[in-house]
Amino acid sequence: MDLGLHGKWALVCGASKGLGLGCATALVQEGVNVLIVARGAEVLELAATNLIAAHANSTGAAVLFCAQDITTEAGRAAVFAMRRDFDIVVTNAGGPPTGNFRDWDRDAWIKAVDANMLTPIELIKATVDGMAARGFGRIVNITSSAVKSPIDILGLSNGARSGLTGFVAGVARSSLAAQGVTINNLLPGAFDTDRLRGTLQGAAQKSGQALETVTDNRRKGIPAQRFGTPAEFGAVCAFLCSQQAAYITGQNVLVDGGAFPGTF
Repeated sequence: MDLGLHGKWALVCGASKGLGLGCATALVQEGVNVLIVARGAEVLELAATNLIAAHANSTGAAVLFCAQDITTEAGRAAVFAMRRDFDIVVTNAGGPPTGNFRDWDRDAWIKAVDANMLTPIELIKATVDGMAARGFGRIVNITSSAVKSPIDILGLSNGARSGLTGFVAGVARSSLAAQGVTINNLLPGAFDTDRLRGTLQGAAQKSGQALETVTDNRRKGIPAQRFGTPAEFGAVCAFLCSQQAAYITGQNVLVDGGAFPGTF
């Protein structure tokens, strides 16, 4: 299927590895020019080099990278200094640490909200009007399945990402929808990433069980009986960015191997 994205420009955050890199890879495979952003310069440059070698040369897509902390005003300014207008924006920031809510002070909450709620809102605010003027725009926020099925040790993430979800529910249904701009949230379940390994380690420490036991139990609790891959996640992201997905907006798309047991 041709997703109709060849030649578009995408900003993909947190794209040096994991789900962000999975999304960037899927877009480049469709001929989308990408600017990938992450804090770690060395890992990010390697990701860009690999993208160019594996996909960009065959699709004609450009791959730029900017090693910045997108959660800061200075970081966002540096990114937009490289390129101002984007047709696609994939927001993504590392999740807050696991722990007990009794141990989190105000600074911990502000940091979580700033990274996982306010930063995506700032990126949306900076790009949607240009998208609307051109008649095409796709924003995909990588949030978490914890928005629908909260995990007790991920309270910071549960709260901050739920706030973003509420914001998107309103703005996605504004006049932007009639101007060709869609805004959706992509909710990953258990994917084979560093983030999952850290969460499992935290759960093992809290329960006193071996990490292998906790990992196996988590895997067995997924109907698919496995963890997802970044490539699978990226493919869903690319579809939400496609011309074919123009009638999908304001949605929370759960990608979790069937783990969430609810009907809605």
